[in-house]
Amino acid sequence: MKVTVDEDRCRGHGMCLTLCPEVFHMHDDGYAVADPSEVPAGLEGAAKDAIANCPEQAIVEID
Repeated sequence: MKVTVDEDRCRGHGMCLTLCPEVFHMHDDGYAVADPSEVPAGLEGAAKDAIANCPEQAIVEID
């Protein structure tokens, strides 16, 4: 599973960091980024929770 954060949609609410801090972090500009983009197998559920709970729907799963 891979994820990315749409930088045009993210508003820096930080829900993704709360739900999956191993994958998401805040960039210096105050917006979230996914790092690494390849989500470790044990964290897929938490990453999907972050996708579902993003207020701006800025996190997307990519192929």
